[in-house]
Amino acid sequence: MLHPRRSAQEVLLCDSCETAPLQSHCELCNINLCTNCVGKHLLDSSRKHRVIPFIEKSSAPKVYPKCPTHADKQSELYCEECDVPVCSTCVSKKHRGHNLCDVLEKFSAKTESLQKDLEELESRICPRYEEMASDVQTEKSELETNYGKLTTAADQQGEVLHREVTAIVNQRKSDIQEMKNKHMAALDKNTDEITQRITELRKIIEDLKKILNTKDVSLTSTYKSRNGEFRQLPPKVRVTLPSLSPQKINTEKLREMFGSLSPLSINTEQGDTMKSAEAVSSPPVKPLLDDPRVTATIDTGYQYLHSVSCLSEDQVWTCGNNETMKLLNLQSKLLTSIQTKSGDYPGDIAVTRDGDLVYTDNSNNINLIKNKQIQTVITLQGWRPLYVCCTADNDLLVTMYSDDGKQFKVVRYSGSTEKQSIQFDDQGRPLYSSGGYYKHLSENKNLDICVADYRASAVVVVNQSGKLRFRYTGHPSNTEQSFKPFGITTDSQSHILTADCYKHRIHILDQDGQFLRYIHCDLLSPWGLCVDIRDNLFVAELGTAKVKKIQYL
Repeated sequence: MLHPRRSAQEVLLCDSCETAPLQSHCELCNINLCTNCVGKHLLDSSRKHRVIPFIEKSSAPKVYPKCPTHADKQSELYCEECDVPVCSTCVSKKHRGHNLCDVLEKFSAKTESLQKDLEELESRICPRYEEMASDVQTEKSELETNYGKLTTAADQQGEVLHREVTAIVNQRKSDIQEMKNKHMAALDKNTDEITQRITELRKIIEDLKKILNTKDVSLTSTYKSRNGEFRQLPPKVRVTLPSLSPQKINTEKLREMFGSLSPLSINTEQGDTMKSAEAVSSPPVKPLLDDPRVTATIDTGYQYLHSVSCLSEDQVWTCGNNETMKLLNLQSKLLTSIQTKSGDYPGDIAVTRDGDLVYTDNSNNINLIKNKQIQTVITLQGWRPLYVCCTADNDLLVTMYSDDGKQFKVVRYSGSTEKQSIQFDDQGRPLYSSGGYYKHLSENKNLDICVADYRASAVVVVNQSGKLRFRYTGHPSNTEQSFKPFGITTDSQSHILTADCYKHRIHILDQDGQFLRYIHCDLLSPWGLCVDIRDNLFVAELGTAKVKKIQYL
């Protein structure tokens, strides 16, 4: 059966009158016209027109969908305003003057968009949901153990209190026995004195009876009375019995002494796309600048500069190749300096949420500087600290290596207490390379832990539970030389920024390890990185010993 708008010789007809052969085509309206209809079409001033001679460019026919309104028509156009496919009749009536495009091109774009959605769902979103489900199952499996530890801790504390109470009771009983012994000794002494006097009295009474019975004048005249002496009775010992005065048990004080139990906090947090742990209020979106710019340069005065950590928007702590750590402002003015306790140069520095400074050095200690006083907060056994960062919860994350240099791990501390150790993946393989002591780290906004593993030529990212998420090994197009990351930091957008020292640039990644772009800014050997509260990037240049403040968002 022939097409209804074509003759047996396949003559194409005008879309408007549908009787005369078409001669022209309006590109903007996408309609085929005969000679007579061209004039009428151009009289429509509601929209622009561009009429050109019709040329059938392809012998392969395009398959257009049927018009949903006019069943006998094909929808060759798509109305962008109404979001529906339309035919030429629809265009001349209901959709006159609307923004139109080719329906096949529109469907092609839609199909491409659907394909991208599918790829994202399969390769990124669904795996994150599965990862979250796995984390929940892991947490559930550890529930009995963790709560068992709490119960054991309560039992142990109870035993401590029981021992203290038993010791107090025993001490009181010992005191009572000692008092009883003293009381008895005093009574025994008093009894002895009285008994001695009674013995004397009985002897005198017996003598008197003999004198009276014999009526001997000589004995009677020599007798001397002692009654006056014995009329004064011996002293009687009076002892006041001790008493125990129990105090009312202060239950609240006792509970306080036992120790408090922090409340169970169950929060369902709303985060950004695919963020498993994010603050409830999402930060404002800040797009990347096409041309990042240097807004300040700080001359630190070191020969080689290793690390920088922000105290504020205009003050940074720095450390380099000597034992002195310096606090500088944007004008390179020295505000404060302090030397390490050991006299060695510091390995890394980090500012805590309280504004104090933490540093590592060549010893096995991690030190805190508070009010210009240095205190050792952590001492390691069999391990040495490398790099340190402060988390959103004010914990410390530390990369460290074993004394034999063969093992590396990340450890989380709350104060001086170890809370978490991250060293192996699910298959028991090391997460981090052995050897090579450059392993800077940073906690991301979504609580991922990011380590720049120089020896492995990779940024290794694990989630907050320590499960491997991904490894970034450089831009896929990088074939010139191996990617060697040094410093690393993150910002409010969950971007990961790492210093590519040998290529004099910074890589910016999204939170899932996708490369976004580079920062160049004429950097020379970028080493240490940090970001302030306004997402300004501070870059420590190794050789120039300068810190560059860069606006990139």
